[in-house]
Amino acid sequence: MQSGAYLTRIGHEGPAPATVQTLHALTRAHTQAIPFENIDVLLGRPVRLESAAVFDKLVHQRRGGYCFEQNGLFLRVLQELGFSATGLGARVRLCTPDRSEIPARTHLLVCVELQGERWLTDVGFGALSLTQALRWEHGLVQDTPHDRRRLVHEDGRWFHQVWQEGGWVDVYEFTGEPMPESDRKVANWYTSTHPESTFMGQLMVARALPDGGRLTMVGNELRRRHPDGHMDARPVAPEQLHGVLLEHFGIRWPGEAAPSQD
Repeated sequence: MQSGAYLTRIGHEGPAPATVQTLHALTRAHTQAIPFENIDVLLGRPVRLESAAVFDKLVHQRRGGYCFEQNGLFLRVLQELGFSATGLGARVRLCTPDRSEIPARTHLLVCVELQGERWLTDVGFGALSLTQALRWEHGLVQDTPHDRRRLVHEDGRWFHQVWQEGGWVDVYEFTGEPMPESDRKVANWYTSTHPESTFMGQLMVARALPDGGRLTMVGNELRRRHPDGHMDARPVAPEQLHGVLLEHFGIRWPGEAAPSQD
């Protein structure tokens, strides 16, 4: 790993000691600089999880990725910077709100222990990626730069929730069980190749904005959620797509050469 190149990529200047303040700062900077995206899945390209491959894609190629790439990279950077960090597995609840149904464990998040306290961070959940780490504590309402969150422990399970439209919505559930690389490899194969995977259906791109808003691309629609909650949306024609991705998300389409400087 090359933490210096990573810090340059996300625009973090100065030292990065293993503190809660640094964890918050890196979480926010990452989600603003490195977009969530599933382009390789839609193109039928393999999603590689080896450390060097992820680093090259997200840092050197200035691409984005989804949870196993994003949080996999973030986990390794945190460890290199001296944080005690572990990858945890989770079951996504947004598409399965009925708690009697048990979705597969196909999400990776990060747990960090600092001075006897546990924090959760997650830079790989698309339009709901965290922009500040959460204290792992039952029922504590926590305001982040982009939204309100809480963690609740019910029926032996932890639920990560976001406040939306006047109510709490389950984002995902987890038990605190670590997700080793072998489990990530299996889950990554499912999410990147199975016909029923959410990522196989349409383009999904997202990043957090410095003003507290969020920018997302879902299918052929570009959406901007403002800090006050209202949303603007406009369609994007196929011939406009590559330009929109480059302008708004900093992503150059795979295989597309940079314009000549002559």
